[in-house]
Amino acid sequence: MIDLTNKRAMVCGSTQGIGKASAMVLAGQGASITLVARNEDALKQVLTELPTNANQKHDYIVADFNQPEELKKSVEAYLSPTKHHLGDAGFHILLNNSGGPPGGEIINAKVEDFTQTFQRHLVCNHILTQLLVPDMKKNKYGRIINIISTSVKEPIKGLGVSNTIRAAVANWSKTMAIELGPFGITVNNVLPGSTETVRIEEIINNNSKKSGKTPEQVKADMISKVPVGRFASADEIAYAVAFLASPEAAYINGINLPVDGGRTGCL
Repeated sequence: MIDLTNKRAMVCGSTQGIGKASAMVLAGQGASITLVARNEDALKQVLTELPTNANQKHDYIVADFNQPEELKKSVEAYLSPTKHHLGDAGFHILLNNSGGPPGGEIINAKVEDFTQTFQRHLVCNHILTQLLVPDMKKNKYGRIINIISTSVKEPIKGLGVSNTIRAAVANWSKTMAIELGPFGITVNNVLPGSTETVRIEEIINNNSKKSGKTPEQVKADMISKVPVGRFASADEIAYAVAFLASPEAAYINGINLPVDGGRTGCL
């Protein structure tokens, strides 16, 4: 059984979908959770749902990943010794997770689509990693997990900007894994396939409008490409996150882990 008692995790994008599911699962394994998202009402609601079976104290930070400098200021303030209840340990686990950009062919993408997505994903990941790594080094325990996409292995048609930036994040992550491994800190990527979230509904609806097919037909076409014959639940992604966050995963570092039912057509 995974035991994350006395570990604290910062979980980004944690008011819905994979982020929320990961926060719930990590808390269920004993971790104390700091939720991060921009909607304070939603954060407060999730906070009431988090398990406290190990007498944890959960918390949240309001931050918008479209504003990297504001994110940095908010987290710096939270980490200030006079403002938090983290004690000397700080954070042991960081889950980087943020919603993907709108779909579309890459030839039609605007320059600002790339720069905005780069900031929301890679730049924000980097800011949070820089802020949390000092305590991870001191603890000789760190787990940095990035929710990306199977597109880092096989680009997905119609997601030009996402394909590009997700690949950049994967290479950033691999470089971090090499640099931080000697300190007992691992850096890994979870690559979800089609998962029952708001994001997949958006993709289905966009593809429906472009193709003239009904959303039901688009969904059926997508499922037909998944060997296990269905979409994932957010919990199934979250359990992969929980394992990578655990002491048992100490020798897994610098990998891209597809959790996609076998859909990705490469090794």
